[in-house]
Amino acid sequence: MFEALGVVTLFLVLATCLPLLPIGHWSVRGFDFPRLQFAAIATLLLILQAYFLSFASIASWLMVTATLGCLLWQLWWVLPYTPVWRKEVHSCQSQDSDNSLSILVSNVLMTNRNSKALLALIHEHNPDVVITLESDQWWQDQLDVLLAQRPHSIKCPLDNLYGIHVYSRLAIENSEIRYLVEDDVPSIHGDLVLRSGNIVRVHFLHPAPPSPTENSHSTPRDAELLVVARRVAEQSIPTLITGDLNDVAWSRTTRLFRKVSGLLDPRIGRGLFNTFHADYPLVRWPLDHLFHSRHFTLNEIRPLPNIGSDHFPLYASLTFSPQQGRQQQGINADAQDKQQAQEIAAQKPVTKEDVL
Repeated sequence: MFEALGVVTLFLVLATCLPLLPIGHWSVRGFDFPRLQFAAIATLLLILQAYFLSFASIASWLMVTATLGCLLWQLWWVLPYTPVWRKEVHSCQSQDSDNSLSILVSNVLMTNRNSKALLALIHEHNPDVVITLESDQWWQDQLDVLLAQRPHSIKCPLDNLYGIHVYSRLAIENSEIRYLVEDDVPSIHGDLVLRSGNIVRVHFLHPAPPSPTENSHSTPRDAELLVVARRVAEQSIPTLITGDLNDVAWSRTTRLFRKVSGLLDPRIGRGLFNTFHADYPLVRWPLDHLFHSRHFTLNEIRPLPNIGSDHFPLYASLTFSPQQGRQQQGINADAQDKQQAQEIAAQKPVTKEDVL
């Protein structure tokens, strides 16, 4: 039993330490994702070690200490996304329909044909803005029924898993479809006009992930996220970013994105809001995100029921309330963070000026 516990402990230590390395290969970056699962493994392992090991042995103490260190490190990343943490975004104190904004973002899975399930959720929750990812021409044909109530649309149907569509009842000005890092991976940018007339700069993103079947390294994803973050940092205007970022909320890249952009994460202090993988309850993490500037407070955020995709849709409702929002504070970037973001973005031929 000592040998078996030792092997599992060694794996846990490697899984915990590998993401610390400045290596962008998918085989390393993939260990950013299952931190909650690794924390659960560490907890179970500590129980087994306490039961089976003889603590007269220094090796046993080393094994337990290593496991406890792994558990604490994994929890350090995950605990902010639980109710035990202080909320980063305040709950809205008063309803203001003219300054409210509701969004539903859904990675539909291009091969999924259950459009009725998504349309039913849209009808039920009635969001102001619907964003779909992985939507091709077939999905566009099904979603165009939304134009009756959401006449402002931006359409980019693609059959490469990176199509993107926006349907909005609120006007969208200065809209652009940009291919920031990769020639076949679009993003959408524009200015959303609230009912009150206030303008919100929006960025809808779906960068390609590091994986065996796509990019071997995380550089394209990281560069896209951080060049947008650097652009947002220059603009003191109401801003919202949402989409499938193909990265977990607690990764080093997402944390750097939050620092550099100055945007807030409404999940902090509330919950994980896992959106992927819809088919495997024990292997889920938050891949679909919504970040916003301090101008907003939160009405509601939650994942919605399965629509046949590998992602759950994510629904969020915000209120433009800059007076209340001034009390909110995210995490700040220091000079080293800004330099790191600049260096990562510089690895691809994209600049801040390429972003609206």
